[in-house]
Amino acid sequence: MTRQEVYKDIEETLGSVPGFLKTLPDSTLELEWRLMKASQMEPGAVPNKYRELIGIGVAAATKCRYCIFFHHEMAKLEGATDAEIEDAIHFAKSTSGWSTYIQGLDYDYDEFKKEVRHAAEYVRKMQQKKAA
Repeated sequence: MTRQEVYKDIEETLGSVPGFLKTLPDSTLELEWRLMKASQMEPGAVPNKYRELIGIGVAAATKCRYCIFFHHEMAKLEGATDAEIEDAIHFAKSTSGWSTYIQGLDYDYDEFKKEVRHAAEYVRKMQQKKAA
């Protein structure tokens, strides 16, 4: 596709061509747009609302204000509530905090995996008991 053809597709999807997409060189514009459109806008195995909530969490953890704003707006567009957005951010905060803690301790990874598998199996059994 030519640059103008890619711009036309972007405009049909977003209403205009954002400046940050205009900064992409001809050699990568089409590829980057197709990837962005496929991974962030088209339906996938994970519903778009949940992908955007994941995006907010990742963006918050990496402290990218551009991505935070983008995914916040897209999550609202996909129907996410303020409570869901806060929960996604809180989950990212918790995950980042625990990661920092156990990495900092240099906790044995094999032991960690064993403990998590044990806990998951226990919870699974308890859920099965409740369901019965």
